[in-house]
Amino acid sequence: MQGLLRRLLPALYAAWPAAAARALLARRAVPALPRLMALRPAAGAGEGEGGGLLSGAGETPEHGGLENVQKKKIFEENKKETKQMEEPCPADSVDSLMAEMPFVDTDIEDKFITHTTSKINIKKKRKRTTGKEIEDDTERKKKKKKQYQPNYFISLPITNPEINRSIQAVQDAVIQKDQRFSKAMIHTGSLHVTMFVMHLSNEEEISIAVGALSDSKDFVEDLLKGKTVDLSFQGIHHFKNEVGFVKLAENDHTAILKEIAETMKKIFQEKGILAGEERDFKPHLTFMKLSKSTPLRKQVKKIDPSLYEDFKSHYFGNEILHRLDLCSMLKKKQPNGYYYCESSIVFEMPLLKVGTASRTPCRVLVMTWFLP
Repeated sequence: MQGLLRRLLPALYAAWPAAAARALLARRAVPALPRLMALRPAAGAGEGEGGGLLSGAGETPEHGGLENVQKKKIFEENKKETKQMEEPCPADSVDSLMAEMPFVDTDIEDKFITHTTSKINIKKKRKRTTGKEIEDDTERKKKKKKQYQPNYFISLPITNPEINRSIQAVQDAVIQKDQRFSKAMIHTGSLHVTMFVMHLSNEEEISIAVGALSDSKDFVEDLLKGKTVDLSFQGIHHFKNEVGFVKLAENDHTAILKEIAETMKKIFQEKGILAGEERDFKPHLTFMKLSKSTPLRKQVKKIDPSLYEDFKSHYFGNEILHRLDLCSMLKKKQPNGYYYCESSIVFEMPLLKVGTASRTPCRVLVMTWFLP
């Protein structure tokens, strides 16, 4: 107990009211003061013959000598007390000092241990609560992610028959090497370039998205300024060997397409639609992906690039931007394999300046591209 009190004594003195400290010191210091004052010679007193102390009128020498002896004794006692007060407080006096504290009846050790244990329990409780909050936050994020997964997208449909035929040739070559990948192939009627994705929760949001698509037409035409966006598809690449796609040649036309996608995405977002992704827009034409078939995904983890090695630098054809669709990922597809389309915007295509002999075939080709 005394060991604990010695450790706590500095803190207790710091918390001890100043008035109590002064009172304690005064109580120890004051009794010595009158005794010391008594030793001072009285006014007018002098030294007598023989060097003795003169007491005052009417006092006998014997009485004066006795008084001097008593004063000398008191002086020695006071000197001893003063010396003791200047010395550090000994260990056995801790109890007497503690007895003067206002909380003398409190069991300090028990109180301290209880308080420390309480703090530990609070920390443990907070730690458990924090862990639970993290778990709850993770669950909320998963729920939110699931709730706001994309279910609609803006599609640039591929309508050039040459591209469709070339894609079909690649798919047939892959399947011939490994029959399992037949479940991973994209129907040629569904071929498209995804401009951006979005989440639409109800019919009201679908209606808003349709309006946003309609509003986008004027902005896109301002970007085009009467020019044609001619997209060239050549070569094959992959995403983590899980998705196979045909690459879009990087040129001025591709740059305009990226600008169109960014402009439209902002229009949708301004209307309160959750549109777009954090990653940059990289236009591509997907022709196969493992995620299309869950059983296949369990059997095959990666697509071997050697399966489409012969088409790595193949030229697949060009697609002229003439239409953009708002499509559903979940609703039943159309008979030709293309996605369910909520709405579309069609852009006017300037007539190509060609000779009279070749104008009709070009016009027929353009009309063919307009057909879904």
